[in-house]
Amino acid sequence: MKTIEEVTQFLENDSELKRLLKDVASLELPDWWICAGYVRSKIWDDVHGYLTPTATEDVDVIYFDRSQIDEAIEKEYEAQLHGLSPNVPWSVKNQARMHLVNQLPPYESAIDALAHFPETVTAIGVSLDANGRLIVAAPHGVDDIIELRLRPTPAFTDGSPHHHIYRARIQKKNWQATWPRLQEVDVSRHGC
Repeated sequence: MKTIEEVTQFLENDSELKRLLKDVASLELPDWWICAGYVRSKIWDDVHGYLTPTATEDVDVIYFDRSQIDEAIEKEYEAQLHGLSPNVPWSVKNQARMHLVNQLPPYESAIDALAHFPETVTAIGVSLDANGRLIVAAPHGVDDIIELRLRPTPAFTDGSPHHHIYRARIQKKNWQATWPRLQEVDVSRHGC
C-alpha cells in the first residue's frame, strides 16, 4: 500500500468492516465515519504482515450533528448498534460537542474533528457514500499510517498546549509492543 486509493481498495476487501459500515449506515447519522484505532490497526496489521487481526478496544463511530449534542443520544446510538452487532465494542461520539471535551475550538465537521485527533495515524475514517461505496477520509494523508510513523497532528505538536496529551497517549497505548516497526517522529511547531 502506498496511496489513499490503495488503502481504500484494501479496506473495501475487508468483509468485517463492510458489515460494520452497513450497521452504522442503517442509523442514518449525519456526517458519520468509523475511524481511529479500528481502521488504523487494520492497516498496520497488513503492513506488518499479520494474518490474524489485532484486537481493538472499541470501534469508534463519529458523526456531526449540531442540533443534538446530548451525550445520552450517543448512548442510544451505541445501544442500537449493539442490537445489530452485539459482540462489537461500539463507541459513538457526536463531534459537534467533542471540542468541549478536548478543549479545542469548535469543529466544523466530522472530518475537521478527525484532523484534530492527537496523532496523524489516528486521523483516518471510513464511511459509505450515497451509492454505498466505501470512502476514506485522512485529513493528514495516509503516508504516516502506511510508513509506520507516529507523529502528532498540528494541534498536538511539541510546544502546543496539548502536546502532553499526545505524549501520554503514545506511552499509554504502547503501540510499538504490538507493531514493532513503528517509529516515532515527534515534530516541533516550527517544522519537522
